[in-house]
Formats: sequence, C-alpha cells, structure tokens
Amino acid sequence: MILSKDEILKAIREGRITLTPFRSECIGPCSVDLHLGRKFRVFKKKRQKITISENERYDEYFDSVELGKSQGILLEPGELVLGVTEERIKLGKDLCARLDGRTRFARLGLLVHVSASLVQPGCDNVQVLEIINMSPWKMMLTPGLKVCQVVFEELRGKAEYRGRFRKQLAP
Repeated sequence: MILSKDEILKAIREGRITLTPFRSECIGPCSVDLHLGRKFRVFKKKRQKITISENERYDEYFDSVELGKSQGILLEPGELVLGVTEERIKLGKDLCARLDGRTRFARLGLLVHVSASLVQPGCDNVQVLEIINMSPWKMMLTPGLKVCQVVFEELRGKAEYRGRFRKQLAP
C-alpha cells in the first residue's frame, strides 16, 4: 500500500520514517520531493572494458566531485553521472520506498534513476541517483534542485536490508 500525505506524516511522528533534513513543504499527496546533493561520481575519460559481475567495484571507473553551493554540473547529451539526494532517509523494517523522477524534468529528457529505484526496508542513507541526460541539449544541474520524489510503501511482514550500500553517504 502506498502511503498518503497523512500516513507519511504519521509514520514520521512514529519514527518509522526519518528524513534529514525534513521539509514539510516538500510532502505531496503521496510522495516527498527530494533535493539534489553536492556529491557526484563522473565517469573517468579513460575508456576500458568493464566486465559486469556481482563483485565488480564500480568505484574505479569514476572520479568523485563535490560541488560548492553555487556551482553546477553540466551533463552532455547521453551522459550518465551518479549523484545523491541531499536528504538522508531512514526507514523502519515495515516500510520500503521507490524513487521517481519529476514529470517536469522527465519531459525534458532527464532521468534520475536508470533502474535502481528501490529504497530497502531498514535503510539509513542518502539515495544514489543514476542521472542521465537523454535529451539532445546540454543540461546544467545544481545542488538543492528538487530533482526527484520518494513514494513510501508498507510491507506485509518486516524485513531489513543488510547489503553493502545500507549506510551509504556518497555516490
């Protein structure tokens, strides 16, 4: 079941959802807008073969970038970067969530998660965004932009994610 605004607020009061920083004005009818953080990973310009496997360490293919508050990151057409949400999300074991792009940006060709939209139960982290420019134009992204939204769902039963990204704070 997807949580409505009233249920999101109730879960926040009960401590089942924690958003840091919390901005009540970002809560919509059934989602919460999230802001783009300042940390990114951009592909290194060196091209090499990547063998896709469960044990692949993607870190070696990227350079880390941290922007100042008034800086932006320019995405070329077809370019992919990893970014993070400004908000840290902590979920109880009875909730999970999904990240969705915002319509106003999707219509311009900006995708904020290529295929990894699930926020696991029991997480306590910022969300990594796989941001890609699918338009024919360059796009400038700036920290603080309301770039995506999170939709909370109630689980039947309880579960807890214990994987390697459980407490991630950077892309």
